[in-house]
Parts: sequence; structure tokens; C-alpha cells
Amino acid sequence: MVRLLALLLTMVALLQGTGSAEAHKVIASVFPSGPSIEGEVGFSNGVMAGNTLVEVLDPDGTKIDEITTDEDGFFVYTPSGDVDLRFRADLGAGHVAEAAFAINDLSNVAQENATSASSAKVVVVATTENAAPAITRAQEEIIASIVRDELRPLRREITAYKEKNDLQSILGGIGYIFGAVGIVYYLAARRLRAKAPEA
Repeated sequence: MVRLLALLLTMVALLQGTGSAEAHKVIASVFPSGPSIEGEVGFSNGVMAGNTLVEVLDPDGTKIDEITTDEDGFFVYTPSGDVDLRFRADLGAGHVAEAAFAINDLSNVAQENATSASSAKVVVVATTENAAPAITRAQEEIIASIVRDELRPLRREITAYKEKNDLQSILGGIGYIFGAVGIVYYLAARRLRAKAPEA
């Protein structure tokens, strides 16, 4: 009994000591934003890498350019060439964030490729007197900018949620396993007792 109590106290002390050490992973993501590339750099615990230098590299690892994130860990880069890019940021203490971007994902590059591939096509648009006016390119860019700004916090929350594996979740899973095993043993013991002849 004393050994069991000592073992239990030791386990509780070890678990309490691990509570202060929070593990985190580096998060780096890039996505198309009109003619530019927008990205974010930070950690899975929600702390973003503000005012961090991000190197822009070609597929061979040659440095093309460098940019700095804002206070929220976001950056915007407008590529000058049609080459796939890698973004690399050194966050210190051995944490290095890297993300790759295929240049064909940009809307202007995709439009240029589609235009050059289908230059022989003719597009006919029929209009009527009651047709609603089409939005202009400037209005489209404003709407896209607003939508991107609204999606930023959601992207951050989704990424943090995917990376979250805290101690409470792990211990909860272990507790469910022990509970299920306990129920199985209880039912097995009841069956054995029912089958055993009473003395």
C-alpha cells in the first residue's frame, strides 16, 4: 500500500513538473493573394513571429530577396519572376520555418498562361438592358483584400487547432483507455462470479 502511494505521488509530481514546459512547433504558410504571395510565420501555440526576417529563395536555395514580417507575423511578397519560391525564416533557438510556393498558383500567372494557351478563342458576352452592372477590376481587388483580411484570424486559429496536443488531451485519452479496460474487467469478473458454484 505504501509503495502504491509513493508511486502515485511520484507520478503526480512528474506530471506537474511537465506542465511548465510547453512544446510548440514552427508554423509557416504561404498562399496566393492576387498578384502577390501572402504568408505567416509563428508557433503552434499562437505566438506569431513579428518583425522577423524572411528570406526568399529559388528552388536551388539561392537567395532572391528578403522581407520582414509585421507585428502579427504576416508578410506580403510580390514576385518579379516566374520561378517557384521557398520562404525561410530563422526564429532562433533552432527554430527554422520554411514554406514552398508554386508560382503557378498566382492568379496573374495562371491568367497569363491561360491567355497565351487560348489566344485563338473568342468570348462573346450577351447583355440585356436589365443586366446588373459588372464589378470593375478595382472593386474585385478591394473585395479580395477584405476577404483576405477577414480570413487571416481564421487561418491562424485553424493552424493552431491542428497543432494542439496538450497534456490535458493526452491524459484524457489515457483515462478513457483505463476506464474502458476497467469496465471490461468488471464485466468479466461478474460473469466468472455468476458461473462459479456457491460454497
